[in-house]
Amino acid sequence: MQKRQLGPCVTFFPQPTTLVSSVGSDGQVNVMTASWVGIVSKTPPTMAVSLHMNRRTYRQIRQTGCFVVNLVPADLAVEADYCGLKSGRDEDKLLVAGLTPVPARRVAAPLLDESPLNVECVLREEIELGEYRLLLGEIVEIHAAEKAFTESGSMDARAFDPLVYLGGIREYWDLGRKRADAYAEGKKLFAKKS
Repeated sequence: MQKRQLGPCVTFFPQPTTLVSSVGSDGQVNVMTASWVGIVSKTPPTMAVSLHMNRRTYRQIRQTGCFVVNLVPADLAVEADYCGLKSGRDEDKLLVAGLTPVPARRVAAPLLDESPLNVECVLREEIELGEYRLLLGEIVEIHAAEKAFTESGSMDARAFDPLVYLGGIREYWDLGRKRADAYAEGKKLFAKKS
């Protein structure tokens, strides 16, 4: 396969499209779109979010020590894009985007009702990366839409319909179709080689 070198940049995809909700010490709620988000530890369960140090969301997380990562479903692509373009200092993004904040169970920052998956986090550590800050939040609760569960209790990922961001080319996509079961298909290949 022939490849082209792109140099050091942020082209790596897909990236999850999330809305990070926060609340300041003044009680003001903010939400911003973030795609530099991911699980980084199982013990303790930890989520990392990378934010520019001048963002209102960053300041609010530092003030209250908590945040919520809300998965964006594909049908909210326009609203998510808007929340990444405007500053909460200038207008109420929740109101304009038609998003509904609801109380979280364990943290002060709200969940977004329209999100099928919400992850409540308590800030545990911060790492300086130039003008950005990598915030490590311990996951203290996860909320998953009831419609995502089958009668047997397993989760059907299609109900989440996650929106992904292709950072290097600035496009939003849905995921398409399932290709394999994790921890199963690789074992079959491993068994063939043994």
